[in-house]
Formats: sequence, structure tokens, C-alpha cells
Amino acid sequence: MNPLQTWLSSLPIQRVLDLATGSGNFIGLLLPLLDQTVEIIGLDANERAGTAFAATFRDQANVHFQLGDVQTANFAPASFDLITIANSLHHFEQPQLVLTRALHWLRPGGHLLIAEMYCDAQTPTQQTHVLLHHWWAAIDRKHGIVHQPTFSRQALLTQIAELGLTDLRRYDECDLSNDPKDPGLLAELNTVFERYLQRAEGFPDLIAEGHALQERVQQIGFHSATTLFIIGTKP
Repeated sequence: MNPLQTWLSSLPIQRVLDLATGSGNFIGLLLPLLDQTVEIIGLDANERAGTAFAATFRDQANVHFQLGDVQTANFAPASFDLITIANSLHHFEQPQLVLTRALHWLRPGGHLLIAEMYCDAQTPTQQTHVLLHHWWAAIDRKHGIVHQPTFSRQALLTQIAELGLTDLRRYDECDLSNDPKDPGLLAELNTVFERYLQRAEGFPDLIAEGHALQERVQQIGFHSATTLFIIGTKP
């Protein structure tokens, strides 16, 4: 049993909110760990994400998508037992405001769960992921999309500490078991490179950075960056 399973198996959870859910990838991770009667709502401002979400969970009557953003969503105060946000804090212009809003919707005794990759203390193959992610973020910002570089581990811990949660628990998830130069992985990354290089047209520095990163992938390889999982209780 991994730490996340241990955490969730001991909690009285009836209602869950997943912020910036996208197509619901993190909900897919949570589902096997929760009772099938638990209501799960995924919130996202991207309407296309809602279409993918609906297709993924079409057979899950307890899982719902709600279109909207964190600032304008009108959930009742103290109405969720568990609120999660995974790999999305750096997609917000004001992440601390997002976390404060989440606490407003969380009942006393409820739990906030955050999962976020960080940019420091990574192996060379993991640093490839960090550099790629920061390149993707820079291209997104050129197109008016809020996408900041990923945080350091300590910056994440500092943000969480400011929330006043109790019983804080954390673990770092790191998987280096796969071949960092697996041909299938490299082919998949090349497809991503093509898409982002097209979006970088008109920005020579970003195009040059992209080609340098392509060379790095070939020479060093790629592993997913380590993710920090942290959970705390609202007093």
C-alpha cells in the first residue's frame, strides 16, 4: 500500500472536489482508493477538458464535471471532505489565492491534498522533464496562457505551511524504473516537440531552445520529475 492509499483509506470521505481537473487524470488515480458512493466533482475552466472528462467517466455515475474557475465557482462553504489539486498550482497566476479558496470550501476536519512536480533536486534525466516543462510554459505564456515555471520543493512546502493546516504528511514520488531512452517514449516526445515548435513560430529564441531540448532528450533521456504529495487537515 503506497502512502496515498494509506492516507485516504483512513479518512471519512463522502464528497470530493478536484480543482483544475482537466480530463480527470487525478480523479482516475483516486477512484480505486475511494468508496464507489463518494461524490466526486472535477472543476475546470476549459470546456474541451469537459468533453474528454465526460468520455472518460461516462460509466461513473458518482463523478461529475463542472465548468468554471476557482475564483467564480459558487460551492457552499465547508461542503467538501477532500479537495485535491494535482500538477496545476503553477498554472494559476495567484496560487495562494486558489489554496485559500479551497480551504473556504473544505469542511473543518476535511483534508486538502496537493500533488505537484518540483524543479530542484532532480536527476539529469528528470531535469530533462523540468526543462521541457518550463519551455512549454514559456510558449504558453507567449499565447496568453497562464503557465508559470514549476516551483522548488521548498517553495511548495512554504506555501502549504502558510495555510495553517494540521497533521501535515508528505511523500516524494520518484520512478526511475523505465528506460529513459525508450524508443516509444522518444517517438511520443517528438510528436510533442513538433506541436510546440509550431506554436513557437515567430519566437526564434524559443525555437532554438526547443531544438536544444530535442538533442538533450536524445543524448540524456527523459524521466518524469519527482512529485511532492502533501496532505493536511483543516482545523
